Order: sequence, then structure tokens, then C-alpha cells
Amino acid sequence: MMHFDKKNGPQGPMTRGLGLAALTAAAFIGTAWPALAQDAAPKLDSGNTAWVLTSTALVLMMTIPGLALFYGGMVRKKNVLAMTMQCFAICCLCSVLWMVAGYSLAFTEGTAWIGGTSKMFLKGIGTAELTGTIPEALFVVFQMTFAVITPALIVGAFADRMKFSAMLWFIGLWSLVVYAPVTHWVWGGGFLGSAGVLDFAGGTVVHINAGVAGLVAAIMVLKNARVAPSLAASDEPALKPNQPTHSSAAPMKVIGRLCGCIASRP
Repeated sequence: MMHFDKKNGPQGPMTRGLGLAALTAAAFIGTAWPALAQDAAPKLDSGNTAWVLTSTALVLMMTIPGLALFYGGMVRKKNVLAMTMQCFAICCLCSVLWMVAGYSLAFTEGTAWIGGTSKMFLKGIGTAELTGTIPEALFVVFQMTFAVITPALIVGAFADRMKFSAMLWFIGLWSLVVYAPVTHWVWGGGFLGSAGVLDFAGGTVVHINAGVAGLVAAIMVLKNARVAPSLAASDEPALKPNQPTHSSAAPMKVIGRLCGCIASRP
């Protein structure tokens, strides 16, 4: 029989039963919560992994052969091979630098301005480590494609105006001193990302970054910008774009850019 206690409220078999049920439910939730949290941990998603793999190949295609053909169609015929080789050499150089130090400086914990060195030479990255729902090794390669095409965009600013060896030194130093820190600012947990800056398409990390670098490089080689007398006197125009080469690269760049943007979204 239920009775009412002024101090403890209603009392009776039903009330005591409800109290025991509440205590049992609380104990169950307290016991099961760690298991639920463990189940909520990120798991490998085969669909996301397959899509990022595809996007990685298409974004890389933007550089070689996409950007190589695009820039090659905008220079004199005698320099098409040189421009193509510059893009290919940048792809090789920046790939190695990204694996050695670039990824660690961009995507590991450090300061608000630059990452740390805990993953230099890809230390600690195996087959079991995940970034979100994809393998971290795949994330490294996907981000490497942006680390490759960004410095390759710069060479169009000083096409035919810089020695090959000087270009390699400039691009190698720029990728570590400029690209990696800026990537950390936006995508790696730096001060811009912490402030709420979103960059799914690479507008800051890729385009603004490469545009400013290209402008500075063009100013630095401005004294050599005028066409040499031997070229001015030749029958070949100084700038005669190769339309088929130039046009064939446009679809590669568009498809690669779309895939890169979509795969970068969370």
C-alpha cells in the first residue's frame, strides 16, 4: 500500500521498484558506455578509401601530364620539352621532400605556425593507422598531390627565364619553407584553421600561395623579362601558343580539380 512521506515523498512497492529499475539502468549505462565509445571510434571505410584513391590519381594527373601540356602549349616550340621536364622534375622532387619532412611539418602537432618533426620520413605510419576513415598512408599521398602541383603552378610565372638548377633549388626550398607552414596554418590545425577558416578547394593553400610566389618570382627575374635580340630577330614569334597541346590539358585540369575538391570535403 502506498503512503506519502512529507520528507521523502510517495513511498510504496511501485515507487521502490521504479527506483531499483533506475539504479539498474544507470549501472548498465555506466558499464556499457566504454564499449559504446569504442564502437564509435573511426573505422576503415572501403568506399571512402576507393574514392580518395581515385581522386589521388586524377589530381596527380593535373600535374603530369595536365599542367605540363598546359604550360607547354603556352611557350615557344623550342621550349615545350623544357617546360614539360620542369613539371616532371618538380613532381619528383616535391614527392621526395613531402615524404621526408613536408608531411610532418604540415600535419603533425606543433605550434600554431608550423608542425613538428614526429613523422619525418613517415615515422610511425603503417597499415593500421587511420586519418578519419581512410588509411593515413593514403592521406599522405593524397596531400602529396597538392604539394606537387602547387609549386608546379609557379613555373608558369618565369617560363623560359630561369635555369633548371636554379628552379629546382627555388622550388625545393619554397616547398619546405613556405608551402608546408601555410598548409599547417589551414589544414593542419594551425591558427587559421583554429580561427574557423575553411579551405576545401585549396584556395588559400594552393592558389593564393602559388600566385603570390609566382608574382614574387616574376619580379625577381624582371630584369631578364625582355626578349633577347636574337629571338626578336628570328622568324619564330616570341609567344605562339600550341593550341592542341594547350587545349588537351584543360579537361585533365578540370576533372582533377573537381575530384580534389570533392575528396577534400569532410
